[in-house]
Amino acid sequence: MASCSHWWHAPIYFIASAVLAFIAISTALNSPSENATRPIRPTSNYLSLNASRTLRESGFNIMATLLMVSPEMFFLSPNTTIFAIKDTSLANTSLPPWFLKNLLQYHTSPLRLSMEDVFKKPQGICFPTLVDRKKLAVTKIDAKERLVEINHVMVSHPDLVLERQVAIHGVLAPFSSLGSKDIFLGWEFVQAPICDVNSSLVSDANDPRIVSEWTRIIHLLSSHRFVSFAIGLNSVLDGILVDHKNLSSVTIFAPPEFEFVASSSPMLEKIVRLHILPQRVTYMELAALPDKQRLKTLLPDEDLEITNGVNVTQGFAINGIQIAAPEIFSSKKFIVHGIPQAFETTNFHNTSR
Repeated sequence: MASCSHWWHAPIYFIASAVLAFIAISTALNSPSENATRPIRPTSNYLSLNASRTLRESGFNIMATLLMVSPEMFFLSPNTTIFAIKDTSLANTSLPPWFLKNLLQYHTSPLRLSMEDVFKKPQGICFPTLVDRKKLAVTKIDAKERLVEINHVMVSHPDLVLERQVAIHGVLAPFSSLGSKDIFLGWEFVQAPICDVNSSLVSDANDPRIVSEWTRIIHLLSSHRFVSFAIGLNSVLDGILVDHKNLSSVTIFAPPEFEFVASSSPMLEKIVRLHILPQRVTYMELAALPDKQRLKTLLPDEDLEITNGVNVTQGFAINGIQIAAPEIFSSKKFIVHGIPQAFETTNFHNTSR
């Protein structure tokens, strides 16, 4: 009798296994170069164990298992909010693994949102998910009764997990239909909710693809001897994305040693922004710029300056520093050049004397 009382666990474990198998197969089909640069957000053992244990105790066994075994499916940005689906919503339906993976990522946002954060937002606001162009809407807020609905689904277990960069909430049902007819229509059957454009949390800079690209860059820098600069960039990235909502293409100059990580937060933020241009500029494009050309950075009123034609062997320099490793990372919107030492702001130079 004891074994019969747990008969319903079988579909749960089958579903979890199917998703994990699909992820494993998808990973194997990717090229080695793609796997080498895939952004995987580092998560501590404490976070995985604590979050999984909390989810399991509250009846979210599938989400608990996937979070432990395949965290890279959820953690694709510096900040993450996960809306966990109850086992009872998944155990009685037959879902293709590819659909279930998309469904779970549709319940994950590259923003960290506690319930207190949500209560401060206007009803109708939207925020991004890990599924391209698919957003979630806050369809009901009742701060007095402490009730929130996302896509007309109630948040039943608010703030199950609240860590510095991660929030997990439980919801009563999935945010989209699980009917078999809808599944055969493909993922596009999910209609993005109507959003108030003036109160949207999402911007060009917070687009999941852009955020994922930033995470990929930080991961790459950490593995290419630019660890201290990667730490500094990661710590101020949220502020950069808030202040530059339309930032969709950048050039980053990365030094291997970045002593400013130990500086105060305002100074660290200034120095990091000085190393970022709000446009993508290749090495050849920089080399073609005339002498004394100014380069606008993310630090207001602080430009970099090209020094060209110093001599034939030296070529050009930026603020007197030459590029040591051109284009260590390059994509359609992002490019990273390695430099031997960090730039200094005028203010830092003056105050350090």
